[in-house]
Amino acid sequence: MKLCDHHLHSEFSDDSETELTDIVEQALHLGMSEICITDHHDIDYPKDEEGHTFLLDTDRYISAVRKLQEQYKDKLTIRLGVELGLMSHIADKIIAYTDKYHDFDFIIGSSHLVYGKDPYYPAYYEGRSEKEALLEYFESILANVQTFDNYSIYGHLDYAVRYCPSGEAAFRFSDYADVFEAILKTIIEHGKGIEINTGSLYKNMTYAHPHPSILKLYKELGGEIITVGSDAHIPKYIGYDFETYARDILTATGFHYYCTFEQMKPVFHKL
Repeated sequence: MKLCDHHLHSEFSDDSETELTDIVEQALHLGMSEICITDHHDIDYPKDEEGHTFLLDTDRYISAVRKLQEQYKDKLTIRLGVELGLMSHIADKIIAYTDKYHDFDFIIGSSHLVYGKDPYYPAYYEGRSEKEALLEYFESILANVQTFDNYSIYGHLDYAVRYCPSGEAAFRFSDYADVFEAILKTIIEHGKGIEINTGSLYKNMTYAHPHPSILKLYKELGGEIITVGSDAHIPKYIGYDFETYARDILTATGFHYYCTFEQMKPVFHKL
């Protein structure tokens, strides 16, 4: 069975122009049986240098995905998801959003902002060491998982490494092992999961998020819920390296299953 992609972006995300039907047709071409659309919603994201705000028109989005589900119901299972940017200081707004919308099968909790700055941009790293910048990012994730439980999995846990000025060489797991242990224990205690995100592989990194040492620790701590996502914003990256890197790293780490989600509940699939 082909691994199913549970992290995909369409024209409903500010940073994508891909039509929903193009996502579906590519997934069918790849032989997938199920996908989940997970467009961005980052509350209080400041308009960036490219004019993005990452606010999702949720009602229109849900309507569009529902029409797609009906259109392709005999060909492909299409789940409704969202990638929700988490920040502990706007907890009330995020909780109000998930209280309002009960339609989602799957919610990726993710960190794109730390105190109003996105690690995607060089300004996040200015005036301090890369180690200090990364530690602040990881500590913000710890605060988020201690604040929220209205998500399914935490996405791309080491996202900030992708954009470090000196690249992945800036990251040494041993420097952050304690904070990752606290993050992963909290995720597991809350019944949540993490993802294998292959987006870093087509962005010139040598490993998918999270770093293999993080994935190994998650397994050692008893973590079982894990999804696979390409983070694709254009069709050619859908399912990227799923049947090579993703399947291999899961097997090598001791996972026998991976998950998809339906109505916010994990469904386990044998690898």
